[in-house]
Amino acid sequence: MSYDSWPNLATMFFERMVEIGDGPFLSAKRDGEWRAISGNEAAAQAASLASALRAMGISPGDRVMLVSENRPEWAIADLGIMAAGAITVPAYVTNRVDDHRHVMTDSGATAVIVSSPALAETVRKAARDAPELKTMILIDGDPDEDALSWNDLLAAHPGSLDDIAKSASQIKRNETACLIYTSGTGGVPKGVMLSHGAIISNCKGARDVLQELGLDDEKFLSFLPLSHSYEHTAGLMFPISIGAQICYAESVDKLAANMAEVSPTILTCVPRLYESMHTRILRGVEQSGGLKAKLFHKAVEIGIRKYQNAGRLGMGARLADVVLEKLVRDKVRQRFGGRLKAMVSGGAPLNYDIGLFFTALGLRLMQGYGQTEAAPVISCNPPNRIRIDTVGPPMTDVEVRLAEDGEILVRGELVMQGYWRNQQATDEVIRDGWLHTGDIGEFDDDSYIRITDRKKDIIVNTGGDNVSPQRIEGILTLQPEIAQAMVHGDRKPHLVALIVPD
Repeated sequence: MSYDSWPNLATMFFERMVEIGDGPFLSAKRDGEWRAISGNEAAAQAASLASALRAMGISPGDRVMLVSENRPEWAIADLGIMAAGAITVPAYVTNRVDDHRHVMTDSGATAVIVSSPALAETVRKAARDAPELKTMILIDGDPDEDALSWNDLLAAHPGSLDDIAKSASQIKRNETACLIYTSGTGGVPKGVMLSHGAIISNCKGARDVLQELGLDDEKFLSFLPLSHSYEHTAGLMFPISIGAQICYAESVDKLAANMAEVSPTILTCVPRLYESMHTRILRGVEQSGGLKAKLFHKAVEIGIRKYQNAGRLGMGARLADVVLEKLVRDKVRQRFGGRLKAMVSGGAPLNYDIGLFFTALGLRLMQGYGQTEAAPVISCNPPNRIRIDTVGPPMTDVEVRLAEDGEILVRGELVMQGYWRNQQATDEVIRDGWLHTGDIGEFDDDSYIRITDRKKDIIVNTGGDNVSPQRIEGILTLQPEIAQAMVHGDRKPHLVALIVPD
């Protein structure tokens, strides 16, 4: 099958796992060593989980919450839930009790899969006010009266992979695959209903954008939270769709070391991470000093000129560029593992100077644009025709037009089905089939989109987090010492507030 004929994500997964077979699919570092789960093992475990969920009474359309760090079991749980015909409800591991309670009660989740006993404690506190939640499955740790063991459950329900795959193939493309909670203008997170087809459509668009690089034996390094729609699609479902291997980084602090160990070919990041890399690289250069620093800065200077002049350089600069390619840029690329074909930036606007910096160093940095309500990618720069100050042209099968006030409107299979149990909010953003993004933009002569402003009152920081200023301002003004507060921080790494004392 292909992107247009796959009926759902579970079928896509099972088909690709057959192709991967005993080859590595999911890898994580444990006890100091990278250990891989093969395609066959992942498919068998997902089928066992689907069988177990059905035996527990989970029916098609039921919601199953998933609270875990990025790890192989996250992906297996997600696909197992979907293979059972249920709907995955990812939740951040950083959620507080109130956050978990809202997601549980709003989604009506009947079961939750949790990675560790520590996280389970927070989930348990929230579950006291969630009467529909009946079952907890614990990936690590011992089972108890409130939680079932992941390992015991899979062992007790080996299931038939063929039977599970066959029944999963009956799930329709327009059925809901997951509910991803995202902040809205009122500050209360809303569940975005994404269909199997919406995410498959996004994967197809990503494939079409990247295929000119030659997609073959790809390896992704995943470290953004999988509970975020960006990583869920770009860092999990898209790699699955092309039969790629996925490696899970230990942490952001160890990202540089993990890149050197794993040698990824594609990296998806939010701007904040590129900003951090930029700072770290420059700090290392300054510490080196001397000739190394001079050569590095010269490579950046000539690289910027080359980009801004569409590749045209004078004779002297061309010769210097060839030398600096070997002395500087090749070494920088080795720091990223040596096999990197592309770095993709999404989730928030990329600072032009940051994009220019990496481009000048010979690293292909492609900025895209999207939002959770669009599964999430709407547009992306093509690898060999990058315009750093834009978010690229619309992806395959995505219609984009501008409203009279310049608001970006989107239509296509990628658009969400709506907000879970919130028809009023749905009607506010989807009108006549068009998703109203709340962003103001313009097209250049080649249909590349340039974002110029934000219409909706939501702060998006450089980490890609949606923050409701009203909610933060409300929390601040609850304090007796504060009369008024105004929060600022759109496109910034942190929030600041202007305070009027009482």
